[in-house]
Amino acid sequence: MTDHALLLINLGSPASTSVGDVRRYLNQFLMDPYVIDLPWPVRRLLVSLILIKRPEQSAHAYASIWWDEGSPLVVLSRRLQARMREEWPHGPVELAMRYGEPSIESTLVRLAGQGIGKVTLAPLYPHFADSTVTTVIEEARRVIRERGLRLEVALLPPFFDQAEYLDALVQSATPFLEQPYDHLLLSFHGLPERHLSKLDPTGQCCFKSDDCCMSAPPEVLKTCYRAQCMQSAAAFARLAGIADGKWSVSFQSRLGRAKWIEPYTETRLDELAAQGVKRLLVMCPAFVADCIETLEEIGDRGAEQFREAGGEELVLVPCLNDDPNWAAALKRLCETTTQPL
Repeated sequence: MTDHALLLINLGSPASTSVGDVRRYLNQFLMDPYVIDLPWPVRRLLVSLILIKRPEQSAHAYASIWWDEGSPLVVLSRRLQARMREEWPHGPVELAMRYGEPSIESTLVRLAGQGIGKVTLAPLYPHFADSTVTTVIEEARRVIRERGLRLEVALLPPFFDQAEYLDALVQSATPFLEQPYDHLLLSFHGLPERHLSKLDPTGQCCFKSDDCCMSAPPEVLKTCYRAQCMQSAAAFARLAGIADGKWSVSFQSRLGRAKWIEPYTETRLDELAAQGVKRLLVMCPAFVADCIETLEEIGDRGAEQFREAGGEELVLVPCLNDDPNWAAALKRLCETTTQPL
C-alpha cells in the first residue's frame, strides 16, 4: 500500500434521532461562523433561541427517514467509501464528517499516526459556499496546525462544471428521464443572499437574474454559489437533452428570517401545480448523498405540498449516492483536478 490517502468529507448527521443528539448536532452546525456568519455573541443568542424548539422538530423529521443502519447520509457515504476503496489504488480511503462523527480531526490524526504522508481531501460538495467548502478547509488547516501533523494535503475543489460530475449525474438520472413526466425541477440547497454578496469581488451581486448568473465572469463564478448552480443545471439539461421550458431551478432549506436566494422550492412547487404539471421529477444536484433535505424535505413534505396544490405525483430522483459511475468519476476528479490546501 502506498501512502496517499483519500479522505471523503460530508456534512454530517446526528448520532441518533433522540432530541438530545439532534440538539448537540444542531448546536455544532449552527455555531459554525461559516454557517451563521454573525458575531459570536449574536450567533450564540440566535442559536440558543433556535435550540428551544428546533431539536424536537428536527428529531421527528430525522425519525421519519432514519434507516435501520442509521442516518441515510452516513450510510450512503459509507457505501461510497466502500466503492472508492475499489477505485483508489494509492492508499486508504477514509470518511469524515464536518459535524458529528467521525470528525475531520480524529481522522487526520489517525492517518498521520499510521505514517500516511499525503492526503487528498474530497469535500463532497459540487458547488462552492463558505458554509460547505470553506469550513472544511479551515477545519483541516486548524487540525494540521494545532496538532502539528506532518501531512502533505491536496484539495478537490468544487466540481460543478466538470464533465465527470455532469456525466455521472446524467447517467444516474436517465432511467427517470426516460419515463413520462411533465417537468423537471432542479432543487438546490439555498443560501442567505449575504453569503454571496460578501464574496462578490465586483460588488454587483444580482441574486435573481438568471442571465447574470449564466454570464458571470470567472472572478465572480469562482465564489458565486447561485451562478455555479445555474450553470451546472443548464449544462445538465443540455447533456440530458431536456428541452427549454421543461426544466427549472429552485432553492430549498431556508432557515431564519434572512433574505435567501430565489426562487424558493416551495413556491415553485405551487406554481408548477397551478400551471398544470401533474407528474413532477425533482433532482437535488447540490447533494451527492440523499439526506434529510432530499428524503424528508422534498420526498415527503414537498410531495405532499405538490399534491395539495393540484399535482398528482412528485418523483424524487435519488442523488448520486454510491453509483459506480459516480465513484469512477470521483476517482478521476481526485487524480486530476486537485490543488494544494
